Amino acid sequence: MDNEEVLALFDRQMRETSPPDGPVARVERAGRVVRQVGPDPVWNGVLWSDLDEECADREIAEQVRHFGSLGREFEWKLYAHDTPGDLGERLLTAGFTAEPAEALMVAESKDQMGAVELPEGVELVPVTDPAGVALMTAVHEQAFGEDASRLARRMELQLAEAPDTLVAVVAMADGAPVCAARMELIPGTEFAGLWGGGTAEAWRGKGIYRALVSYRARIAAERGYRFLQVDASDQSAPILHRLGFARLSTTTPYVYQP
Repeated sequence: MDNEEVLALFDRQMRETSPPDGPVARVERAGRVVRQVGPDPVWNGVLWSDLDEECADREIAEQVRHFGSLGREFEWKLYAHDTPGDLGERLLTAGFTAEPAEALMVAESKDQMGAVELPEGVELVPVTDPAGVALMTAVHEQAFGEDASRLARRMELQLAEAPDTLVAVVAMADGAPVCAARMELIPGTEFAGLWGGGTAEAWRGKGIYRALVSYRARIAAERGYRFLQVDASDQSAPILHRLGFARLSTTTPYVYQP
């Protein structure tokens, strides 16, 4: 895998020309910025930009004005290779708040299709309805310590309106959810996005996270998605590196509250 070529392909397919990531979202090109807009629970934010030192502050102000007119919080998803080099500092000056950076990691789907090996007593259950979503968000809240109600609303909408774009699975042990993960499939692209992967603390280090990567990789490959893409936290990045994922860049969410 040529990392530079894959990063350029990712920028083009998943950012500059990306379709909406849900049934009620829309993607707009506004000047030198590509953004996604939609009602709750849609993710609102800037996907891609082509800025220089002369236009950056003006374009930032325009996005603040636009989303402010809608009364919506939004995120500027900044990558380390975006220009100008001080775009992050400019966003902070404009009133954005930086959240923890994550590693953009990519691997070929076919290389991650190993056997799904689970601890004794653990089974994988596909999420296909609101009851499954409730199990998934319960373990998500336990693993990450954050409210998952918005994620639940988005998943329920996606399962109802565009089920082919979402694969979600829960690992169950003794009737309780212990790990959960999902995969976003955007038609017309070669990248399947791996999200979640949260494991209850007592079940970490037992190979469940790795098993869920293999489970999703097989489905991605069967559906024609060449690459797996992850925005990896400091906790998951070492695991993914051992599995053969390459680190292509760093992404930092900059959030603006209207």
